[in-house]
Amino acid sequence: MWERIYEILKKEIRQSLRDPKLRGTMFIPPIMQMLIFGFAVSLDVNNVKLGWLDMDQTEQSRSLLRKFQGTSYFTLAGVARSEKEAQGLLDSGKVDAVLRVPYNFGADVSKMQQTEVQVLVDGSNSNTAAIVGNYITSVISGFNADTLSSQRRARLVDASRNGPVRLAAPSVTPETRVWFNPDLKSRNYFIPGILVNIIMIVTLNLTAMSIVREKEIGTMEQIMVTPIRPIELMIGKTLPFALIGFIDSVGVTLLALLIFHVPFRGSALLLTGAAALFLLSMLGMGLFISTISHTQQQASMTSFFFIQPAFMLSGFTFPIRNMPLPVQWLTYLNPLRYFMAIVRGVFLKGAGLEALWSQMLLLGLFGVVILVSSALRFHKRLD
Repeated sequence: MWERIYEILKKEIRQSLRDPKLRGTMFIPPIMQMLIFGFAVSLDVNNVKLGWLDMDQTEQSRSLLRKFQGTSYFTLAGVARSEKEAQGLLDSGKVDAVLRVPYNFGADVSKMQQTEVQVLVDGSNSNTAAIVGNYITSVISGFNADTLSSQRRARLVDASRNGPVRLAAPSVTPETRVWFNPDLKSRNYFIPGILVNIIMIVTLNLTAMSIVREKEIGTMEQIMVTPIRPIELMIGKTLPFALIGFIDSVGVTLLALLIFHVPFRGSALLLTGAAALFLLSMLGMGLFISTISHTQQQASMTSFFFIQPAFMLSGFTFPIRNMPLPVQWLTYLNPLRYFMAIVRGVFLKGAGLEALWSQMLLLGLFGVVILVSSALRFHKRLD
């Protein structure tokens, strides 16, 4: 039995490596996808183009402008002299936001009176607009704190010269610490998810294409009349692509660590074991697609219809808790959901088996059920 499996395995590896197109599909696309997604997929806003409309022209308003220019997030991209010019800056896309300082701003600040500045944000991209709004609010809060502190010091000095000192009431200042991703880089969140999707796409497509290719070129009938059993053929066909899946996962993991500097805080052995469980599901799905497809084009289209919903329902981009309740229930049938949680837990949190055992158990159950069901269907189709 194992001799026949070994011969099929050797034949499959030789055939795959001999075909230039297939050889390129195995290794080049995963690397390209990791590089493209790694550099392109980011929700961070690092360079906000700011427009400035100063109706007050006082030292206080110029101090506020210097506060924005002193940060690494804002670049002064345009200075407007009227409301119409400010609107033109936003309409043309030259700025992401315009800050409008009203008349009497400086006087109100000097008198410790409440005053307002108007923030006009380009909301075409809702995510960017929300982040820009938070950045501006943070800078203005810092300006408020600095102004209040300087005025308190001035009053204390004046009071010490002219009468008893009045101490300000104590205040509570929260100190925030961010765990697992202290720099709040969205790339650290997305790149482990890209690893999951690359393993899925490569393993699923290669497994389905390999078996369908035998049908398409007419060699499946020749294999069926040999003493090879269906289970031996299935093992010999899937093992090479499981090996390729492991090689690709190691390659893209090294890219994530060396090029994008994504932190890896967990166990490589645990991640390898979870990847093996995930490959069971993907190999099983590849076998299933091969039984319902007659051409490589059909297999490619069928794989696409599986990959796209699985990708969208995995929690890669959109939090599952924000989805409608029926859709959340549907995600429990998606193996990508569990592997996504495991990979991010290992990479970012350094989580161990005691924290991830439930996801690994469900991932293993899905893998066994999918692979056995597909193998039985594959067996029947061969018979």
